[in-house]
Amino acid sequence: MQKITPFLWFNDNAEEAVNFYTSVFKDAKINSKSYYSEGMHMPAGTAFVIDFELFGQRFTAMNSGPVFKFTEAISFVVRCKDQEEVDYYWDKLTADGGMEQPCSWLKDKYGLSWQIVPDVLIERMNDKDPVKAQRVAMAMMKMTKIIIADIEAAYNG
Repeated sequence: MQKITPFLWFNDNAEEAVNFYTSVFKDAKINSKSYYSEGMHMPAGTAFVIDFELFGQRFTAMNSGPVFKFTEAISFVVRCKDQEEVDYYWDKLTADGGMEQPCSWLKDKYGLSWQIVPDVLIERMNDKDPVKAQRVAMAMMKMTKIIIADIEAAYNG
């Protein structure tokens, strides 16, 4: 059993968001849903709490009104093996109102922040040669979506 679960507060579209996330990420599933009943602060039948998984990582989403908003202070990193995977997640998560942001960051249409990071970026930024690692970091700082070929070109000088 996972001991720590990210808990996501939505205004009134948690069910829509969870359906979106479980459609984007392979190996995703909804474990359970509870709903508001009569007399609660949201309309009866509105999703209350949804437990779901993305790649075996559990999350909880809740509808509870416009009290809190997502910020970049919390983001989810998606590690990718190649450019095809980077492009897939980038395109899906920025679709329909998502926003590209610098250095592999984006906000999806629900305002949640994600980082779409190819493994090679982490490997190259942690290279033992500080000059190569610095060139990669500088190249990354100029990008929104990470382009692996450009990272490799910076690495190789």
